[in-house]
Amino acid sequence: MARLVAGVDSSTQSCKIVIRDAETGALVRSGSAKHPDGTSVHPKHWWAAYQEAVAQAGGLDDVEAIAVGGQQHGLVALDADGEVIRDALLWNDTRSAGAALDLIRELGELRGGAGTGAVDGATAYAEEIGVVPVASFTATKVRWLRDNEPENMARVAAIALPHDWLMWQIIGAGGEPGAARDLSALVTDRSDASGTAYFNPVTNEYDRELFELAAGPGAFDRITLPRVLGPAESAGRTPWGALVGPGAGDNAGAALGLGAASGDIVLSVGTSGVVTAVSATQVADVTGNVAGFASASGEYLPLVCTINASRILDVARKILGVTYDELAELALSAQPGAGGLVLVPYFEGERTPNRPDATGTLHGMTLENSTPANIARAAVEALCCSLADGIDALRELGVAVERLLLIGGGAQSPATRAIAPAVFGLPVTVPAPGEYVADGAARQAAWVLLGGDTPPAWPLAGAEVFEAEPAPIIREQYAAVRDLV
Repeated sequence: MARLVAGVDSSTQSCKIVIRDAETGALVRSGSAKHPDGTSVHPKHWWAAYQEAVAQAGGLDDVEAIAVGGQQHGLVALDADGEVIRDALLWNDTRSAGAALDLIRELGELRGGAGTGAVDGATAYAEEIGVVPVASFTATKVRWLRDNEPENMARVAAIALPHDWLMWQIIGAGGEPGAARDLSALVTDRSDASGTAYFNPVTNEYDRELFELAAGPGAFDRITLPRVLGPAESAGRTPWGALVGPGAGDNAGAALGLGAASGDIVLSVGTSGVVTAVSATQVADVTGNVAGFASASGEYLPLVCTINASRILDVARKILGVTYDELAELALSAQPGAGGLVLVPYFEGERTPNRPDATGTLHGMTLENSTPANIARAAVEALCCSLADGIDALRELGVAVERLLLIGGGAQSPATRAIAPAVFGLPVTVPAPGEYVADGAARQAAWVLLGGDTPPAWPLAGAEVFEAEPAPIIREQYAAVRDLV
């Protein structure tokens, strides 16, 4: 009889659960439920969605191990009774952008860089923990809470990330309303902790100084932070007796679900674009373009994030008044380089490169090249060039680039699949569409259940490899106008 494991993806939008055979990875059943919209959400909605997804999946009584992959960086503030103090601030809540600048400046001043603190502080953060604070990261949200809601900050007895809190509930330590809650049972993993901006993924310890820069003097001794587990270390057992894995941040979970190894680059084309690599060594990028996160497998996960990805195709489709399939047909009917038409796709600013106030610009328009086909082609080429810039940023830090895995909604476009290898100069592997984060959590649960030095080897189902002749003109044109924005 098959031994079953469950993987949970508690994302910004929804909770998804997959139940798989621990040894083969075969999918047995699944379920999902929506989360409410917004950039600040009460965690009770995550618990309700989890319970709904479990019911849709037929229950978990026959599951021997479970793990949770979750949206990164969010702030869940708990009081001494384990009650949630305020709605959780999610990764996409940008109210803490000013707090990020304050943290960078103040660390620079502490390191003796007064006058050029912003530069020195960014360097210090990158060299000490591998990341430079931006509004997404938990430390900036803690600082915002301290500066803007001091009465709430004074009540904080523990700080958890979204996946930490949900795992705490699943174990039962979080309790139902009115039940006992054990703050000391809060746990997390390296991958999610590395996105806080107060955890060192090399020493695997929280940084007292950086945490107190955010939370205030004495906060490190007063506030409980989740214990950080190793990649295959159990967090405990559920009320029905299943082992609970350490979980992971969503990008680390997806890499584990895809079986990504050193030399692999995962290109995720969703609303935003994410370029991640699995690396044996930590990176330090003082520009902040590459975040030095940890992986879910005990290594490191350098990551580049762009604001604009599949939305580039959305804009082009709306401009041209076509469907996604028609957009792809138009793009593939044009020649590489789109007749000199180049789109710089910073429609809502950009994170990488850091140009929050930029806008999108269409360059090189002539009477001859201003056709629907070239506009469609320029949009797809812009998407691919933006991701290629992320690959280059990893290469510049010494990260090996051997295999490219293309996932996400934008990866399903025939035009993206055809044009990407021409832009990247490498073949592109496109796995079958799937719930990669939940799959990664399930694979981690199987690792905890079955033991061993590495997670079980599950096949990557339905992968297709796409190749094309390199077309250097595409990136040459893009590089010539990108920095004019």
